[in-house]
Amino acid sequence: MCVRRISNTQTEQCFTTNKLVNFTMPEDSNSAMNGTHPKSCFSNPAAVKIGRTFAYCLIFIVSLAGNTLVGIIVYKTKAMRTSTNFLLVNMAMSDLLLPIFLFPPIITGLYVDSWLVGGPLGQALCKLHVFFSNVSTNVSIQSLVLIALDRFRAVAFPLRSALISPKLCLFFIAATWIIAMAVQSPHLFAFRLVQYSETLICARRWNEAFGDSSSFINYILAMFVIFFCIPLVLMAVLYFIIVLKVKSQTPPGEQSVLSAAQQRREKRERNLLKLVIAIVLSFAVCWMPFTIFTLLGKVACGTIHYIVIARILASANCAINPCICLIFSRNYRRGLKSLLNCCVSLQTSNQVAPIGS
Repeated sequence: MCVRRISNTQTEQCFTTNKLVNFTMPEDSNSAMNGTHPKSCFSNPAAVKIGRTFAYCLIFIVSLAGNTLVGIIVYKTKAMRTSTNFLLVNMAMSDLLLPIFLFPPIITGLYVDSWLVGGPLGQALCKLHVFFSNVSTNVSIQSLVLIALDRFRAVAFPLRSALISPKLCLFFIAATWIIAMAVQSPHLFAFRLVQYSETLICARRWNEAFGDSSSFINYILAMFVIFFCIPLVLMAVLYFIIVLKVKSQTPPGEQSVLSAAQQRREKRERNLLKLVIAIVLSFAVCWMPFTIFTLLGKVACGTIHYIVIARILASANCAINPCICLIFSRNYRRGLKSLLNCCVSLQTSNQVAPIGS
C-alpha cells in the first residue's frame, strides 16, 4: 500500500493503493511510490521491469485487436446478432477500456518517477484512469450474469419467450454501463493530482472528498460482495443447473430419433454453453489471485513475485476473452476468416486497379 504522510493529521493514499474489488490493477505509478514493490525485493529489477513491460504491451495489442474484431464480426454477420453475442460484444467493448486507460500509466510508471501530465488534462486523466478501469470490470461481470440468465431460460424453459430479446438486449446493455458508472462515480471525486516533494502524484483523497464519516473500507467491501461474490455464486448455480438439464434432456439411446435439425440445434447450444462457461471460468481464474492479494492487504518481499504475476494475470483477462470466442465458436472463426478474405481482396483490387487504368 502506498501511503504518504502529508501532515501530522492527514495521510494521502496514492493511486497505486490496492482497491480490493474495485478491480483496478494498482501498480507503481513511479519509483517514489514503490511501497508495494521495493526494488530490493527483486534480485534483478531491470529484468523484472522489462518482463512486465513486455507482458503489458502484449496484452495491450492482443486485447485491442481481439476485442475490436469480436465487435466487427458480430456487426458484419447478421446471423450472429443474438442476445448472447450482443452481450459478448458489450464485454469486448468494456475490455477495451482497461488497456486504453490503465495500461499507459502502469507502463510509464515503471520508468518515470512522476505523473506525466499536469493541469486540467492531467487531473482528468488521474480521475478517469481509475474510474474507467473499474467500470470495465463491472460491465463485464454484469454481462456475464445476463448471459447466464439468458442461457438458463433457454435451456430450462425453452418454450417460453426469450428473457432477453435482441431489442431488449440494448436496454440491458445500457443498464450495465449506467450501473457501473454510478457505483464507480466516487472515484471521480476521490482521486486528484497532488504535489509531493516536487513529484506529481495521482492520489486518492477519500476522506477529503466525502468526510471522515465515510469509510472507504465499507465501500470496497460492498463492491466485493455485490460485484464479485454474488455474481460468481449465482453463475455457478445457474450453470450447474444448466449442465444437469442439458445432460438429462436427451438420453444417449435416443440420439438417432432426433431429426438432423434438432441435433444441429442441440450441438449449437452445447457449443455456446462451452463458450460462456469458458469465459466465466477465465474471469474467475484471472481475477481470483489478485482479489486474494488485495484482501490480504499488506505486501511482503516473499510474496512480491506472486503479486506481480497476479496483477498481470488479472490484466490478461481482457485479452483472453476474444481468444476464447475464436477457439470455442466456429461462427467467430468463420467471421474472422471472412474479414481476412475481404481485406486480402481489397488489397489485391487496390494493387490491380492502376494497371488497368
